[in-house]
Amino acid sequence: MDLFRSTPIAQPLAARLRATSLDEYVGQQHLLAPGKPLREALEQGALHSMIFWGPPGVGKTTLARLLAQVSEAHFETLSAVLSGVKEIRLAVEVAKQQAAQYGRRTILFVDEVHRFNKSQQDAFLPYVEDGTLIFIGATTENPSFELNNALLSRARVYVLQSLDEAAMRKLVSRALNEEKGLGKQQLSLPEASFKMLLAAADGDGRRLLNLLENAADLAEDGAAITEDLLLNLLGDGRRRFDKGGEAFYDQISALHKSVRGSNADGALYWFARMLDGGCDPLYIARRVVRMASEDIGNADPRALSLCLAAWEVQERLGSPEGELAVAQAITYLACAPKSNAVYLGFKAAMGAAAAHGSLEVPLHLRNAPTKLMKELGYGDEYRYAHDEPEAYAAGESYLPEQLPEQSFYQPVPRGLELKIGEKLKHLATLDRLSPRQRSKP
Repeated sequence: MDLFRSTPIAQPLAARLRATSLDEYVGQQHLLAPGKPLREALEQGALHSMIFWGPPGVGKTTLARLLAQVSEAHFETLSAVLSGVKEIRLAVEVAKQQAAQYGRRTILFVDEVHRFNKSQQDAFLPYVEDGTLIFIGATTENPSFELNNALLSRARVYVLQSLDEAAMRKLVSRALNEEKGLGKQQLSLPEASFKMLLAAADGDGRRLLNLLENAADLAEDGAAITEDLLLNLLGDGRRRFDKGGEAFYDQISALHKSVRGSNADGALYWFARMLDGGCDPLYIARRVVRMASEDIGNADPRALSLCLAAWEVQERLGSPEGELAVAQAITYLACAPKSNAVYLGFKAAMGAAAAHGSLEVPLHLRNAPTKLMKELGYGDEYRYAHDEPEAYAAGESYLPEQLPEQSFYQPVPRGLELKIGEKLKHLATLDRLSPRQRSKP
């Protein structure tokens, strides 16, 4: 059951250097520094079910093993990729045996727990509830979206972060100097080479050690791991970017919020990050069109046309010409006057439509293509706006009679909407002065 119980003949460097104590564990000081809740739980053996959420290679599995070690609990592991309900039941039986024969608690560590479907996740609930096992799940995906509410309510979520430079330096130091690492080869790693590995690993400690081990295989004992060697090894490495995962949505969110915040530099950076990570530029082009309507709107109507044009350039010409056009659209949006009045107005109108049901269209707004419809009053008293002063039928109502008069669209005092707002105020004045103004309920 334990994926790590049997030792392979030749373990990878990352496995050999897996921390066996809190002193060896690197990173996650926001959870493990003295006085932090998880550190106290480890030291006191105060076990509780938990979810470790974080990117790959940041120590989720190692931390679970340390928790079992410090608390002297039996450790069982499952991989949601390879296991099902049968394996879950087997792990529960092992937990019951440990409790009956040795009086030991059991930690069940489930890797990639988000791969289990909802019914499989439900299978843990009774045993977590009655204390048969301590559940620890590891996931790279947002637990709010991927895990059952029932399971989440029984487990505390801890967010693990990408390893920073200081943590990476500790890993490299251990790898180069310890006997179980690469110490026998007496390799050196110049600062420039370390920086290359750091960038390629992108916060993933396991990837860092795997790359270092591959480089060591190519280097001569006692020699330096050079930049040229790493260039040949790394090739065109990509940053971490899961097209359906958390990094994807975080980065498009950062791009959108940079545009909304009128920060062209931030918007360009996140656009570049997504491209560097392998995101489809057409996806970004579509999202940019959304931004034009949601955050610029009628403050600068040209923004929507420009974004549509950039999308078309991307479709027709591809890279790199299309990406440059999308970058132009992004910077235009960031620098344009901002208005979410259309977005809010549309949202309010949709809310009103949903809340009030199928209200009838007033007779004066209905079309009357047949004699019967005319006899029923369809189109009666309709006022043709072009025949009215200023081409405006002052006091006329265009909402259902049962719906209170209200203003969904509220222009902001910026850009073209400043002028639009002035016009709407003038028309509202004409409405108030009109003898045909509809009385409000």
